[in-house]
Amino acid sequence: MLHDPGHNMQPSTIEEIRPSPNDKDILRGLADEVAHIAALPVHKEKAKLWRRLNDLDSVRPMVYINEICWNEMNVDDELTLQTQHPWARDQERDLLRTLYQWRHLPGDMIVSDFLACPLAIHSTDFGIVEDVDTIAMDQTSDIVSRTFHPQIKEPEDLEKIKMPIITNDAAATEVRYRAMCDTYDGIMPIKKIGQPHIWFTPWDYLIRWWGVQEAMLDLIARPEMVHAAVERMVDAWTTELDQFVEQNLLSLDNNNTRVGSGGYGYTSALPGNDYDPDYIKPHNMWGCSNAQIFSTVSPEMHWEFAIEHDMRWLQRWGLTYYGCCEPLDNKLDILRRIPNLRKISVSPWCNSQRVIDEIQRDYVISHKPNPAILAEQSWDPIQARANIQQFLEKTQGQCHVELIMKDVSTVRNHPQRLWEWTAIAMEEAMRA
Repeated sequence: MLHDPGHNMQPSTIEEIRPSPNDKDILRGLADEVAHIAALPVHKEKAKLWRRLNDLDSVRPMVYINEICWNEMNVDDELTLQTQHPWARDQERDLLRTLYQWRHLPGDMIVSDFLACPLAIHSTDFGIVEDVDTIAMDQTSDIVSRTFHPQIKEPEDLEKIKMPIITNDAAATEVRYRAMCDTYDGIMPIKKIGQPHIWFTPWDYLIRWWGVQEAMLDLIARPEMVHAAVERMVDAWTTELDQFVEQNLLSLDNNNTRVGSGGYGYTSALPGNDYDPDYIKPHNMWGCSNAQIFSTVSPEMHWEFAIEHDMRWLQRWGLTYYGCCEPLDNKLDILRRIPNLRKISVSPWCNSQRVIDEIQRDYVISHKPNPAILAEQSWDPIQARANIQQFLEKTQGQCHVELIMKDVSTVRNHPQRLWEWTAIAMEEAMRA
């Protein structure tokens, strides 16, 4: 995660990584399983299907599951960590989750044929850490109720938003890379990966510092201050992006990298003709934005206080994805002003028929089935199937669709619900 509004991320350390022989044996065994999965021909077939979807030449709807309540997923100790070294435990957790998802809820998942070593990139962030009270219903989950204490109250408070400074610790990266190469030698190649897709979301941060009700009231009461705040946030993100470019720290995302709040970024439109494989630029990649808090804000105000500011960011990318949880069915006209838009989020709160009628085949519909069906007292797979069928019947032959099950905060400790939902979604997608 590039930024965490809950605390300032600390720079990487350069301590040597020396897992025990037992830890290495465990990791090598898991990596060997992943390597055999990654070698299956189905991944190339799925990559072609994702590419055709994002090229607006789809064969069928694609299915992707993300943002899983991993704290409720462990069955028969499939996710129980056995390693001891902190670095090894992080590695083991990622490998176990990959294997678990492949076994139980793959959808149109693609497993990489290499292991990624992220560059040790650090950002000083935006200068403000949220001041928040939380209430947790489940201590094993990071899903909590939040009450934010405003830190932006007057125009002069906007100076608290700082311009980030990016540093790349090559020595720390090399320590990680050597540890991975040594651990996985002969099993899977290791690739150093820079900053891939960037989750750009100014309003998600502003409401944490401003307060939800306070910020919404100020759209009317103090519009000049709101404009100044959003513009400063775009300045901050742009300042950071410029440093990524200057330091050559970007990595392509037209692969099995998630883009926006949707699925994979495969597309033949990227990286494009103006491309140097040794120096990735924003125009070779996907961009995105959203304004989730604007769910009930009018289209005119959504444009004025969000997208019009975002355009300075969005225009830098080769293709873009817009939206997350906010309903956008009555805002498609303003989204069409984004020149490089390719995918639009269609949340459970959209009028699906209006979206389908207005988008047709112009963009990819990134449809988000409601995850609440997984959290109900009783699991109803018949209703789950009916929900998917109803949407796909409306889109059949006239839309490019991905089904994105996300925001799964609970399955009431019955992970088989999500397994079964995935199987149902795949059956219906193959039928469509």
